[in-house]
Amino acid sequence: MARAACSSVVTALSFIPSKTLLSSRNQLLFSAESKFVGVLTLHKRCFASKVSMSLKAGIVGLPNVGKSTLFNAVVENGKAQAANFPFCTIEPNVGIVAVPDSRLHVLSKLSASQKIVPASIEFVDIAGLVKGASQGEGLGNKFLSHIREVDSILQVVRCFEDNDIIHVNGKVDPKSDIDVINLELIFCDLDQIGKRIERLKKGKAKDSQSKVKEEAEKSALERIQEALLDGKPARAVALSDLEMEVVKHLCLLTMKPMIYVANVAETDLAEPEKNAYVEEVKGLSSDLQSGHVVVSAQVESELTELPLEERTEYLNSLGVSESGLGNLIRATYSLLGLQTYFTSGEKETRAWTIHAGMTASQAAGVIHSDFEKGFIRAETVAYDDFVSAGSLAAAREKGLLRSEGKEYIVKEGDVMLFRFNV
Repeated sequence: MARAACSSVVTALSFIPSKTLLSSRNQLLFSAESKFVGVLTLHKRCFASKVSMSLKAGIVGLPNVGKSTLFNAVVENGKAQAANFPFCTIEPNVGIVAVPDSRLHVLSKLSASQKIVPASIEFVDIAGLVKGASQGEGLGNKFLSHIREVDSILQVVRCFEDNDIIHVNGKVDPKSDIDVINLELIFCDLDQIGKRIERLKKGKAKDSQSKVKEEAEKSALERIQEALLDGKPARAVALSDLEMEVVKHLCLLTMKPMIYVANVAETDLAEPEKNAYVEEVKGLSSDLQSGHVVVSAQVESELTELPLEERTEYLNSLGVSESGLGNLIRATYSLLGLQTYFTSGEKETRAWTIHAGMTASQAAGVIHSDFEKGFIRAETVAYDDFVSAGSLAAAREKGLLRSEGKEYIVKEGDVMLFRFNV
């Protein structure tokens, strides 16, 4: 598919047409299913990235699949103009969403904190695109520039029938919708990779270290190019740490972690596995080294209009027990390899987002660079130990509070107090 299509779109690369066989060799690393609005499956892969205090997840999809409706639901105060017309979201709408975490309330109560500050994700509602977006059709150029700025992509896929909502291609077809967007991303990456390889061939490294890096980049890009021609994303290619580092500057679109959001009707929430469209999306997400989650954007939108005390009753009437937006946020965290640690005291209890594997000094630097520069030690206690002890002081008395050095690898849920000197 990609080889044949590219021959007429990116002429500078001289492609040989062939059939595309999407690989299903990926390993299922995490799977969780329940009768919630969200059903999550993740295929997680390590990737190089710096922690960002403004973590961004871009919501994309063809026109009228429900992406702006979902955005409105995710960001209750976000006022994206969801309308039954292509390209109604001309500029990206941005909203900050608190990451739900019940542990914050427990810690806050034990520490008698004055306020709670949850972690957050920035969701970006990106304008819809059509076939040919990589060549500037529709709002393609804006779509591609905006999508480069996000850390992960949430691709909303229509999995419901509704004659009152026009489908841009005339019928509900999840595979076709996914192919349109993915091919545009592939075309864009192929064009960029082709130009970069030509520059590498002409360039002459000034020293041996530069030569090693250039050879590593060229080798990595050639393997990525081959995968893209077979319809596979760049993230499906196994790269060494050096190769990942040297290609990172290209910000390849298909290297970004992807979650397919199957948008279903409210009647399919209780048993989404009975929806043939959902099963199709599930299979494709596995083949494409991505995650998937099932939501009903319309139901989530309706929930935001109800008082809190009525939301559970409404969900129960649909045969589900919990909203799926929490699952969507957790899916993003898991796919990006993120975790949470806490600081808790009388002033506030706060959740901090870091990459799994970060050291105590690096985690301190997320709060402020001075904390990392002048790091002395981190007084640390596991969340469960903190709760069982009842306070930081009690944890210290019981020997549960540890003094950790700068090389300590922070664990999920650690409660930390940093000592530093600048």
